[in-house]
Amino acid sequence: MIRHFFIPLCLWCFTLLGATMPLFAQDDDLLSLVDDEDKNTTNFARASFKTTRVINSHSLENVAAGVLDFKISHRFGVLNNGFYDIFGLDNATIRFGLDYGITPRLMVGLGRSTFEKTYDGFIKYKLLRQSKGKRNMPITASLVAGMSINTLKWANPDRDNYFSSRLSYYYQLIIGRKFGEGFSMQIMPTLVHRNLVETRAEKNDVISIGIAARQKLSKRIAVNAEYFYVLPNQIAESYRNSLSVGFDIETGGHVFQLHFTNSTPMTEKGFITETSNNWLDGDIHFGFNISRVFTIAQPKNREE
Repeated sequence: MIRHFFIPLCLWCFTLLGATMPLFAQDDDLLSLVDDEDKNTTNFARASFKTTRVINSHSLENVAAGVLDFKISHRFGVLNNGFYDIFGLDNATIRFGLDYGITPRLMVGLGRSTFEKTYDGFIKYKLLRQSKGKRNMPITASLVAGMSINTLKWANPDRDNYFSSRLSYYYQLIIGRKFGEGFSMQIMPTLVHRNLVETRAEKNDVISIGIAARQKLSKRIAVNAEYFYVLPNQIAESYRNSLSVGFDIETGGHVFQLHFTNSTPMTEKGFITETSNNWLDGDIHFGFNISRVFTIAQPKNREE
C-alpha cells in the first residue's frame, strides 16, 4: 500500500523538479541581467543635504540645471537680550538670494544682506560626484569662489577712500560623502581675503577649516550642524569661531531651515571672520532659511 503511494509521489516530485529547474535558471539569468545593468549605469548620490546651504555655509548640493532657487535667510537678535527685545525678535538681519543651475555641475548665485548692506555673488562647480555602478566615486567635491561688497557709507568721508577697500573674496573646497540614506558629512577648507582690515594685527588672508553634517530623522525632517575653525593669529581676539545647529523641514516645494547660530552675518567674509558672539554667554541668534525653487528651463534627460 505504502509502495503504491510512494512510487507515484516520487515520480511526481522528479517531474516537478525537472519542470522548475528551467525557471530557477531563468531567475539566475534575470539577476545577472540586473547586475549587468547596474554595472553599466552610473548612479549618483542624491540629497546629501536638503538644500545648497547647510545653515550659513554651502553644502555639497547644487541647484538642478534650469532651476532658480529663491532663498530668504533671517537672523533675529541674540536670545540673552531677554524679554525687553522678545528674546531677539525685535531685531533682524536678512539676506535675499537667487541661485541658478546652469548645468548639473555648475551654478551661480547673487545675494543682498542688511549686514553692512552687503552684495555678494559666487560660482560653484562640482569637480567630482559621488556615484557607483559604471563609474565608482566615493566622494563629492565642489569648488566655490565668491566675492562680497560692503556698501555702507564711509565712516570718514574726508579721508582718501578706495572702492577696492569694500571688496572681499573667498575660495572654498567642499569634500563630502553621503553615508547611507540617513547621514552625510563634509569638510570645507576655506580662504577668505579681505582687501581692508581694521588693525595691523589682523591678516588680509584668513584660512579656516569648516565641518558640517546632516542626520536624517524622518522622511521630511533632518538635523544639521556646522562649525568653522579659524587658524590662530589671523583675526581680532574679540572674534569667535562660527557654530550653528538646526533642523530642515521639507513641505512640498519649500524647505524650512530653523536654527541657532552665534553668527550675525550670512556671507563667508562675515560669519568666518566677523563672528563676535559667544555661545557660552547666550549670544545666540534664532533664525531660519526658506528655500523655494522654480523651474525656468526644462532640464536635460541625462546626467553630466
